[in-house]
Amino acid sequence: MAESQRTPASEGESPRASRRSAPANSVAAERSVSAARSSDATIAGAGPTGRPVNPRATSIARVGDDAHGALLRQSLREAGADTRAVLGGAAPTGVALITVDPSGDNSIVVAPGANARLTPADVTAAQELLRRAAVVSTQLEIPLETVAEVARRLPPTSRLVLNPSPPAVLPAEVLRVCDPLVVNEHEARFLLAGSDDGGAARAREEAGDGEGVADSLVAEQATALLSLGPRSVVVTLGARGALVATAEGTERVDSPAVRAVDTTGAGDAFTAALAWRLARGEELVAAARFAVRVGAAAVTREGAQRSFPSLGEVEAL
Repeated sequence: MAESQRTPASEGESPRASRRSAPANSVAAERSVSAARSSDATIAGAGPTGRPVNPRATSIARVGDDAHGALLRQSLREAGADTRAVLGGAAPTGVALITVDPSGDNSIVVAPGANARLTPADVTAAQELLRRAAVVSTQLEIPLETVAEVARRLPPTSRLVLNPSPPAVLPAEVLRVCDPLVVNEHEARFLLAGSDDGGAARAREEAGDGEGVADSLVAEQATALLSLGPRSVVVTLGARGALVATAEGTERVDSPAVRAVDTTGAGDAFTAALAWRLARGEELVAAARFAVRVGAAAVTREGAQRSFPSLGEVEAL
């Protein structure tokens, strides 16, 4: 991660970094660490009789046989996550290259590395873990065909929390099991780009401004995303919180006001906390209320994994 006085203003510009650090960064690892810290979890997955009080975070991923891979495994274990399904080899460990400006805003370039080699066969091999899972949370740093295999093998008692990042067109078999589909405003626009609803929403976005108009637009986008097939949708709104959409309607969840130091990993902290609370059996809106607090706490410190709060820190916010 590099801190810069500003982000590049034009193509080809190379501003100088004022400080550099090398934390362990991987979206999959970040979410496992965040879930583990938020939960103080002690039990792996969920049995057929119901949801555990403290479900344990388990990571299914690939890392390289290199120093970054060893660092990621160590950070997962130290946070209390189960790493038995973290596979090695195939390619160097994936990394996220991050720049942060003085306001705390970031830009990220992801090199998936070994995670791009996580295959459907690896998912098949982890079937027992999937069978016991209350919630499976994933993103698109792994191949889409692997995500589709997760969707196919998901038990009927489990739910899939999918964040399509980096954004890509999602097949119907994946969309219909998302519960929820978690997107930021950029990802929402990407997924709706080819739909009539997306075009209408863009026209209204260009025509108006103000928070009320923005909230109305997000609600329309979330409803339009629901029409694509997911069972529920959550749109993250940064400092404004999140919006939850189900067949029953939409509900805005406000975030507590904090001073942002570094927004890196806030979305991953939110998604992991959301997944953990859903695994405990909470309703989606209640889980989102907790998740926005975790995301807010995460932006008050520098870094990704190292900024993720414990349960006690979230409750004190």
